[in-house]
Amino acid sequence: MRSYVRSYLGIDLGTANTLVYIKGKGIVLNEPSVIAINKDTQEILHVGIEAKKMIGKTPANIVAIRPLKEGVIADYNVAVTMLKYFINASLGGFNVLKPVVVIGIPTDATEVERGALREAAIDAGAGKAFLIEEAMATAIGAGLDIEEPTGNMIVDIGGGTTEIAVISLGNIVVSKSIRVAGDQMDQAIMDFIKNRYNIIVGEKTSEKIKIEIGNVFESSEYDKLAMEVIGLDVLTGLPKTIHITGYEIRQAMKPAISKIIENIKIAIEETPPELLYDIVNRGIFLAGGGAMIKGLKELIETEVLIRVVIADDPTTCVARGAGMVLDKVNILKSLYQNK
Repeated sequence: MRSYVRSYLGIDLGTANTLVYIKGKGIVLNEPSVIAINKDTQEILHVGIEAKKMIGKTPANIVAIRPLKEGVIADYNVAVTMLKYFINASLGGFNVLKPVVVIGIPTDATEVERGALREAAIDAGAGKAFLIEEAMATAIGAGLDIEEPTGNMIVDIGGGTTEIAVISLGNIVVSKSIRVAGDQMDQAIMDFIKNRYNIIVGEKTSEKIKIEIGNVFESSEYDKLAMEVIGLDVLTGLPKTIHITGYEIRQAMKPAISKIIENIKIAIEETPPELLYDIVNRGIFLAGGGAMIKGLKELIETEVLIRVVIADDPTTCVARGAGMVLDKVNILKSLYQNK
């Protein structure tokens, strides 16, 4: 069915997952940023959820690819194909008018990386493509009034990057963008299990461990968490089941979490005193998939002595904010000027 109504999309094109927000409808798509391709024929087999199911289980001629790494495009052609699929799936039917899209991007992305993302959106079917810093989109999606002369601090822990920012009067005053986030934690868990038990586990297993028993705050409650894990014994080449605890996973995740805490502290040190006063009173807003890691809220509060507030529906803040910015004229003008 043809549509002559122009759609306005906010897109969180994440390393781990892609979310699409349509103005007037809300979040309409939330799928893994994965595409499965037959290497021999270059045929696209699956995109999103079905493609992720194939990770680690494909024959030699089929590959499951993540076209984004650390928040930016790593494989341009695959990224365009994936984004086109997600845009079409979100809109449904045939649209005569190409959509306007606003896409989140890490604060420290280079001009080349920004240009690649903007071009990819156009090649994927967008009529116009704007970029917005993920921290800014997160703040808008979390419901913060960023245009007021008030300091707001955001910590958004995604799959590829962690975005830390202080925002006031519609501008980012202080920002830290680090390539330490959920994917690095998954890798740390895989490395820990291999070094401790001589067992190899895949990224899907590692992610499951992180979600089920991953924790970062010392607590007897978290120490008691445990699960059975099946992996490949590197010594025998056979499957082996091990029993792993919450305490062990906390040790595995500690270096990555320490890096995030360190950068939060640096951002606080660089924040002007008047804005810091606001942040102490309002709290630090935590978003992204990492916001749901057990004990992270408590750890940040203990380390920086500022209250932490987990945003409502923290994994969708970037996509919602990217879409909602279309109603914020002053901020949209700055996106237009920097497009």
